[in-house]
Amino acid sequence: MKHLKIKVIGKVQGVWFRASTKDKADELGLHGYVKNEPDGSVFIEVSGAEKLIEDFLKWVKKGPELARVDELIVENNDKEYYDGFVIKR
Repeated sequence: MKHLKIKVIGKVQGVWFRASTKDKADELGLHGYVKNEPDGSVFIEVSGAEKLIEDFLKWVKKGPELARVDELIVENNDKEYYDGFVIKR
């Protein structure tokens, strides 16, 4: 299992990024959460099989149609999630 913290920088709020991220995570069977940050970025913590996390990261680099991802900051994380994938408000 792989566990990551991801900060997504760009035009990522107000473009359905969180909902689309949840849909993609659910499709891949990943666990964790996504939330908007006060600085305009989106923060994701995610857990899952390494191959599925790689597929997820490829998607996050592009995001949904209306988004523009300028930068990803990805760090390994110790925490593992088991309870699905949620949007935090």
